[in-house]
Amino acid sequence: MKKWLCMLVCCLSVYVQAQVWTLKEKEPAAPGTWGCFRNTVTLDEQPRSLELRLAADTKYWLWVNGELQVSEGGLKRGPNPLDTYCDVITSLPALRAGENTVALLVWYFGKDGFSHRNSSTAGISFSLSCNGKEVEPDAKWRVKKHPAYYVPQGEQPNYRLAESNIGFDAVKDIPFMSPEYNDKKWKEATEISLEKAGWNQLVDRPIPFWKDYGLKPYAKTEMQGDTLLRAYLPYNAQITPYIRLKAPAGKCIRIRTDNYRGGSATNVFAEYRTCEGKQMFECKGWMNGHYVQYELPEGVEVLDVKYRETGYDTSFAGSFSCDDPMLTRLWDKSQRTLYITMRDTYMDCPDRERAQWWGDVVNELGEAFYALDEKAHLLTRKGIHELMGWQRADSTIFAPVPAGNYKDELPMQMLASVSHYGFWTYYMGTGDRQTIADVLPRVKKYIHVWKTDAQGLVIPRSGGWTWGDWGENKDMTLLFNLWYVIALKGYEEMNQLAGEAEEAAWARTTADKLRKVFHCTFWNGKYYISPGYQGKPDDRAQALAVVSGVLPKELYPVIRPFFSTWYHASPYMEKYVLEALCTMGYYQDALNRMKLRYRVMIESPLTTLWEGWGIGSEGFGGGTYNHAWSGGPLTILSQYIAGIETLEPAFRTFRVAPHPAHLNFIRTQVPLSGGRRIVFEMDKSAHSGTMYLRVPEGTSAQVVLPAEFQHWSVNGEPKNERQLTLSAGEWHFEMSEK
Repeated sequence: MKKWLCMLVCCLSVYVQAQVWTLKEKEPAAPGTWGCFRNTVTLDEQPRSLELRLAADTKYWLWVNGELQVSEGGLKRGPNPLDTYCDVITSLPALRAGENTVALLVWYFGKDGFSHRNSSTAGISFSLSCNGKEVEPDAKWRVKKHPAYYVPQGEQPNYRLAESNIGFDAVKDIPFMSPEYNDKKWKEATEISLEKAGWNQLVDRPIPFWKDYGLKPYAKTEMQGDTLLRAYLPYNAQITPYIRLKAPAGKCIRIRTDNYRGGSATNVFAEYRTCEGKQMFECKGWMNGHYVQYELPEGVEVLDVKYRETGYDTSFAGSFSCDDPMLTRLWDKSQRTLYITMRDTYMDCPDRERAQWWGDVVNELGEAFYALDEKAHLLTRKGIHELMGWQRADSTIFAPVPAGNYKDELPMQMLASVSHYGFWTYYMGTGDRQTIADVLPRVKKYIHVWKTDAQGLVIPRSGGWTWGDWGENKDMTLLFNLWYVIALKGYEEMNQLAGEAEEAAWARTTADKLRKVFHCTFWNGKYYISPGYQGKPDDRAQALAVVSGVLPKELYPVIRPFFSTWYHASPYMEKYVLEALCTMGYYQDALNRMKLRYRVMIESPLTTLWEGWGIGSEGFGGGTYNHAWSGGPLTILSQYIAGIETLEPAFRTFRVAPHPAHLNFIRTQVPLSGGRRIVFEMDKSAHSGTMYLRVPEGTSAQVVLPAEFQHWSVNGEPKNERQLTLSAGEWHFEMSEK
C-alpha cells in the first residue's frame, strides 16, 4: 500500500507541473477546429527508454521528423466530470539523438455529446522524458489553425455526437509535419494551467491505442450512374475512407456510408475539395457501415479507392461453432457486433450515439470473456471507473458517461450495472479485486439510495427516465423489484470479497425477504403480475424472477409454457429470457426460442445485429442495425450450451457442463489471460459420443458428464463419477448410453 501511495503522489506531482499549450484567440475555438502544433526537441544521446505524456482535447496525430508515430491519439473526456485523459507513449521509433521536429495535428470537438464532455480549450499538454531525464522542447510551441480543414455546410451530426463532419480543401493544405517546413510566421502558443484550461487532473489512458489494419481494397466497387461510386466492405467496420484521383481544382466530393442515417438520425460524413492534378485523401474521422458512397462531380477521375479499418486493439480470440449453421452464424454476428461497439468506451451503437449506456455494457462485458482477448476487459474496467467517477452529490449514478449533454438516470440500468451481471461478472472473469475495492464505497452510496416499504418490496424510483426496456407490455413494478434483488446479489458478493460482513448480511437479508414477499404478492398460480397492471403478461419479468432466484424451483414446470407463448422482450432483455430457460434446464426451449426470435437477423446479409427485431421504423429507439445489447446469444451458447463457466475468478477453476440439446457437434474456444485458451469439442451420435478438452496452465476444470450418457472414460480410463476435477493438460473422453 505504501508503494502504491508513493507512486500516486509522484504521478500527481507530475500532473501539477503539466501545462496546456493553446492558440489564444479572442473567441474560443469553434467546434470542429483543427490545429497544428510544432516544436523541436534535442537529445544528447539515442533514447534507450522514453515516456511521453501527451494529452489533447480532443484527438491528435503525432509526427516526429516527418514520420507518423501516433494516429488518432487521445480519448474523449472524461474519467469524471472534471478531469482529462492523458496518453502515455513509450515508443517513438523516429526519435533520435540530435534535433527532432515534433508536429501535432489536433482535432478539437468543441461541443458536448453523449460520450464526451467538452472543455473550453483546444490544445495539448506535452511532457517528455528520455533515459530517465526530463526533456524540455527547444522553444515555445508554435501553433496555427490548419487552413484546409472546415466543417461542411448542410446537415450536421445529431446532437448525441460530439464529432463534427470533416471537410478538407486540398488547395489550402500545408505540409506542416515536414521537418523542412518553415513555421516562423506562426504564432507562439499560449501556456496556461490545467485548471484554467478546464482539463484539471490528467488521468493515464487505461486502454490500448487503436489497432490499425492498414489500407485495404474494398471487397467490390461499382458505379451507380455517372456520379456515385459504391464501395463494399467485407463486414460492418469502423473505417476511414480513402480515395486517389485526378481532377481540376475546386471539385467537391462527398463521402458517407450506407449507415449515415443509422438509428434514424444523421451521423457523420466527409467532404473533400480537390486541388489540381493527381492527389489522394483519407478522412481522419471514422465512420461505419457495409459500404461507402463516393459522390463524384463531373471532371473527377478516380484512380483508386480503399479503406482503413481501425478499432479497439483486441483479437477475436474466442470462437463457437456447431452443426446448426443458424446458431454458428448468430454467434459470429454477435462477436462482430460486440467489436464494432468498442472504441473510446463501450457503445450502444457506432452511429447514432456512440454512447456508454450501461444496459448495453452489462451484456457486452459478459460476451467479451467468450469472444475477445484479455485487452477487451480494460475497456470494462474503464467503464466501471467512469460510471462511479460520475456519481452525483445525491449518490445517484447515471449513464451514458462520459457525457456533456446528458444527465438522466435510468434506474433499472443502473441497478443492472452494479449487479451480479455487471461489476461482479467483471470480477469473476478477471479476478481484479482492486477495481471492486476502488468502487465499492460509491456502490454502497448508490445501493442505499434505494428504499423498501414496510412489506420489504422496493420503492420504485423514477430517475430521469423510467425505462424498463423497449417495446410494450412492461410490468414495471415487477421489473423494479427484480432488478433490485439482482443488484443486492452483486452487492452482497462484492462485500463478501471486501470483508464487509455486515453489509453483505444486510444485502442478503433484504434480498431474501423481498424474494418471499414478491412471490406471495405477485404470483397468480401461472405467472407473476402486479396489481393494477393492464398489459399482457411480461416475459422479461418472468425471466428475471427465475435468474434472481425468486421463482421456486418446483414451479419451473409451471412457468415453462409461458416462454413459448409470450414474446415482448427486446433483444436487450431477450438475453435474460434465454438465460432463464437454461437456468431451469430447458436448453432445447432456449435454442428454439433463440432461433425463432433471431431468425430474420441471422438470415439477413447484414453482418451485425440490430437494436430491435426490425430496422428503422420497424425497430426500437431508431432501429440501428449494429447494437451491442443484441449479442446475448453469444453468452448463452458459450456459457450454457457449450457449458463453460468460471467458478473461481479469472477461470482459475471453471466448469464444463455441455447441454447440446439438438446439437450433435460443438467446438468452442474461450480466451484467458496470457494467450491461454480453453478448447472444448463435443461430437455425439445417437448412442455414443466423444469430447476433447484442453485445460490451460494455471487452471483446473470441473467436467460434468452430459445427461444423455451414462458411462465415460477419460484418456482411456473408465470413470464412475459423473463429475471430475481435471488439472491442466489435454483430455479425451469416450461416452456411451450403456
